[in-house]
Amino acid sequence: MNILDRWRSKSETILIPIGAIIASLIFFGIFCAFQGKNPIEIYGTIYKSAFGNSFSWQGTLIRAAPLMLTSLCTALPAMLGLTVIGNEGALIVGGLGAIAIGLSLGSLPPVMVQIAMAMGGIIAGGLWIAFVGAIKYYRGVNETISSLLMNYIAIALLNTLVEGPMRDPSSLNKPSSFPLAAVNMLQSIPNSRVHYGLIYGLVACAIAYFLIHRTTFGFAVRTVGGNIRAAKIAGLPVGKLTLIVSFLGGSCAGLAGMVEIAAIHGSANASLNSDYGYSGILVAFIARQNPLVAVLVAVLMGGILASGSALQRTFGLPDATVLLFQGIVFLAILFSESLYGRLEFFKDREPEAKIDASASLV
Repeated sequence: MNILDRWRSKSETILIPIGAIIASLIFFGIFCAFQGKNPIEIYGTIYKSAFGNSFSWQGTLIRAAPLMLTSLCTALPAMLGLTVIGNEGALIVGGLGAIAIGLSLGSLPPVMVQIAMAMGGIIAGGLWIAFVGAIKYYRGVNETISSLLMNYIAIALLNTLVEGPMRDPSSLNKPSSFPLAAVNMLQSIPNSRVHYGLIYGLVACAIAYFLIHRTTFGFAVRTVGGNIRAAKIAGLPVGKLTLIVSFLGGSCAGLAGMVEIAAIHGSANASLNSDYGYSGILVAFIARQNPLVAVLVAVLMGGILASGSALQRTFGLPDATVLLFQGIVFLAILFSESLYGRLEFFKDREPEAKIDASASLV
């Protein structure tokens, strides 16, 4: 196999997603043109709002932090062959668990409170998605449908609690829980407005990559995802692995909920349902379930989210325009999945050359 053929076979996982994103930009540009706006100017505004200066970069990184964490809620179970999209629900219950613990332990030192809140978010989100994995393995319930429905259960639970038992009587127009004390809030990285949730996201993605690709546990997980029948014949504990990986994925989204509570909102309210979970699904798919690539994709997606208000101010477009763009990207990525292994350009041509050589000898 020459260098060109080797490059063809390995570049498929890079060029196809890039092609899907370019196609998304074209379709989004057509939509903007129909709205009477100049697509080039809109793309320029998105870039400036996301990456134009240090202030823009900080806004992008603030939004990228929860996306890194929620993407793992889809990426990790995908290694088992599960398509979990309950990221938003796990984020919400993680945030609820974090605020409940934070308010209960408010008298402890701030570091202890933040650690307890993080553990509360991790456990709540982990158990939420572990339940999805359990009913998939033991009862055969489709994990995609069950995890999607559990998002709505989590949203209903959030509304019930913040409008009932957890409600702060002083929150009139927007029902909220009692606020965290300022000293218990997650602080910003020195000389920036980016909170330490970004560090949580980076560390979680690095640990997830090492766990899946550099350990025997990860090899067992990938074996189950590749062929569950062979894994059972080999004696791998498929049920146990399903529960553990589902818990780990949900715990990352739950930690994202803690970050949103402790660094952004300061209390539980309807703003916790901010669609970071749904955007995390898109990040995981674009990254091809690779935790390290998810970091880069999360930064890109965070920049797109950060540009929403700028598009509204500059061009009069609805703030939800960026959500439309995300939807177009998601559809393009889903379609691109059908292209893997089918495009002639990326196929290994060496076997064909060997066949031709054998035929000439005969």
